[in-house]
Amino acid sequence: MAISYKDAGVDIDAGNLAVKKMKGFVQSTYRPEVLTDLGSFAGLFELNTQKYRQPVLLSGTDGVGTKLRVAQLLDKHDTVGIDAVAMCVNDILAQGAEPLFFLDYIALGKLVPDRVADIVKGVAEGCKQAGCALIGGETAEMPGFYPDDEYDIAGFAVGVADKSRVLTGDKVAAGDVLLGLPSTGLHSNGFSLARRVLLEGSLNAQSYVEELGQTVGEAMLTPTRIYVADILPLLDKVEVKGMCHITGGGLLENLPRVYAENLTAEIDATSWQRHAVFDLIQRLGAIEPAEMYRVFNMGIGYVVIVAADAVAAVQQQCPDALVIGQMIERANDMPGVVIK
Repeated sequence: MAISYKDAGVDIDAGNLAVKKMKGFVQSTYRPEVLTDLGSFAGLFELNTQKYRQPVLLSGTDGVGTKLRVAQLLDKHDTVGIDAVAMCVNDILAQGAEPLFFLDYIALGKLVPDRVADIVKGVAEGCKQAGCALIGGETAEMPGFYPDDEYDIAGFAVGVADKSRVLTGDKVAAGDVLLGLPSTGLHSNGFSLARRVLLEGSLNAQSYVEELGQTVGEAMLTPTRIYVADILPLLDKVEVKGMCHITGGGLLENLPRVYAENLTAEIDATSWQRHAVFDLIQRLGAIEPAEMYRVFNMGIGYVVIVAADAVAAVQQQCPDALVIGQMIERANDMPGVVIK
């Protein structure tokens, strides 16, 4: 008996149907610079060089991590695409880039067209929030490599900035002020620990927790906040010295990436109200405070560093930005971040 590709686990017709179902979502993200449609071998994007004196391209790539386990557990797939976009565009934004376009990669054990369409729907929503175009991607059906109900998603973003406005952290100085923009919750980091605490003990994804005001699963799947619409207008109005996307490593390990080794960020942890999900994780897991700040964003998803006299202008543009600390000279025995 002849064996087909479908018999081996790869359904070409299902792949074609998935492309048909996602096409509208993809096209809804197009900017005027997009020159190709879905299905081309390459995505074409015409860079508007007239807008920049010395255009520099900035790129970033990331995935969603084990947050996908929660999505698969709940069979809810229409928000993890937002996370995939957020993790990439927030990173390049931190160095001053306007996100231009995004590509995704979805690998799965069995291609279910409606599920893939839901994933791409989320990617498209993330792209719209970031103002970038979804100009291509790959959906790889890999039977025998992934179980039928499992998948992974990663993304790649490209942005642009004038060379003179690329942020390297070299202008950050003692006396500068750190303003934090709130996160929406866990975002997409620390999920191996969060799942261990929240899903393998007395609670499960369907458990309603009064202090959260929702189920555990709903809290865990809250999409990562995309900060592009807040930050890009700010860069035209305020001299920003440094910015930081708070991802894996939390405040403790991400902040030192954006200033010199002779400086320390002194953070006042009482200056914001952290999400209840962090308190729940810390309590149930008996986790040390230092470990919490090293793993999770703890309620601050993005940090802007400016001179003290620019604080009011930042808060006028970003009303939810909170003063969370200041830059100080680092003593010999001092770490890059001190949380009080």
